[in-house]
Amino acid sequence: MTSPSTDLTKTSSDTGLDPKRWLALTVIALAQLMVVLDATIVNIALPDAAKALQISDANRQWMVTAYALPFGALLLLGGRIADYLGRKRILMISLVGFAVASALGGAATASWMLFSARALQGVFAAMLAPAALSLLTVTFRDPKERAKAFAVFGAIAGGGAAIGLLLGGVLTEYASWRWCLLVNIPIAALGIFGAASVLKESKHEERGTHYDVPGAIMATLGLGLLVWGFTRAADPALGWGSWQTLSSLIVAAVLLVGFVVWESRSSEPLLPLRIVKDRNRAGAYVVGLLVGAGLFAIFLFLTYFLQIVQGYTPIKAGLAFLPFSAGVIIGAGVGSQLVLKIGPKRVIPLGLLMGVAGLLWLSRLNLGSTYTGTILPAIIVISIGMGFIFMSTTNVALVGISKDDSGVASAMVNTTQQVGGSLGTALLSTFALTATTNYLTSHGSELASANQQAAGLIQSAGAVHGYAVAFVWSAGLFAAAFIASVLLVNAGKNEVPAEGAMMA
Repeated sequence: MTSPSTDLTKTSSDTGLDPKRWLALTVIALAQLMVVLDATIVNIALPDAAKALQISDANRQWMVTAYALPFGALLLLGGRIADYLGRKRILMISLVGFAVASALGGAATASWMLFSARALQGVFAAMLAPAALSLLTVTFRDPKERAKAFAVFGAIAGGGAAIGLLLGGVLTEYASWRWCLLVNIPIAALGIFGAASVLKESKHEERGTHYDVPGAIMATLGLGLLVWGFTRAADPALGWGSWQTLSSLIVAAVLLVGFVVWESRSSEPLLPLRIVKDRNRAGAYVVGLLVGAGLFAIFLFLTYFLQIVQGYTPIKAGLAFLPFSAGVIIGAGVGSQLVLKIGPKRVIPLGLLMGVAGLLWLSRLNLGSTYTGTILPAIIVISIGMGFIFMSTTNVALVGISKDDSGVASAMVNTTQQVGGSLGTALLSTFALTATTNYLTSHGSELASANQQAAGLIQSAGAVHGYAVAFVWSAGLFAAAFIASVLLVNAGKNEVPAEGAMMA
């Protein structure tokens, strides 16, 4: 994805404004909503989908991971493809592809079909998201109007997660979990019609563009095998020492090292390594990776706890997460003011400490825990901290960046969060399942002599123990991010780029 300043085409005349620009904003926002929606909408549907398709505890996290992994890994390549083949064209192709993938997922009769459809959604999302952002940038050329347009775009990105959780609850409870996927079809149809009639084509005119396909393949396969290795380790019959687990992790490491070597030698790399050599940007990306790894698991395990253990209906579980989205919005608003006063080098660690505190609070979860007593205060603290972090890392990623690299630099924030989320979901699911297995093994004699009701309570206690252990590990990831931010991020209040927030 490239900087708006390097774009060689106009959406209208050199001096005029696109008369359909506000209609274009509606279409672009709709496309972005679909991408953000699908990151969370299936979370509430997970218990029902797992039961319907007989998905094992070790594999159910693939509902989340299969989407996030290709989305994050292919995002930079998707942006480059959109820039040079045409943003409108790629947006429309991606909308069609996303709709087809959603139809396949909604009709799935086996777990592999559902996971494959989610992965296909992630592939098209990796092209759709940067195409939408670039179209927004070239459509709005007046600085004041562009600021308003990006504010709407940012609100969709921030509120889409909450809408996804709530909509997922409504669809699962009153229709079927399958509609959490099928709902994308009418949204995509509206987007395709609007794009065809409203959007203007925009692309780079340079010829002979090289697409770093080998880099994309190595990164995607390496990350995929890493997740697969974590999943194999969760199987009690395999564990960390099995050849299936070890071979996956070793090959993943070789591919990821190969990716770095390839990027250092490629003439047009997917990820120019000069971007990550700056300490502030490196800090922003490390924080994004670790926060993504710890954050995605919060929704996953709390969904299990609320629906499976506490017996919440899907819509009630969706409503239970709304304070999280509200907290992120509040945190971003407060954080933006703090960045101007004390700089991101202090705001980011503060947000991370809030995340650590909230996750340790959640680690106290047990069968007697209540929503208002444990979950609500914890997610409010975490979400406000997330608002601090998301807003600040996006700005830090653009400190001292050249105009030619600003698009890639800002896109990398989203990439690291998605990749971190996919890796963290798999790894923390493994830790949770291992802890649950150990708990049940240690209570084997009680289970053997217990009646059905008592045995159910012991099994539920074991599951909750696993969630609590996962939250401890999540807190550890946030603590590692805190250390990285203190050591790497040194950008003060006067170094934040004025348009940083707009490039997110």
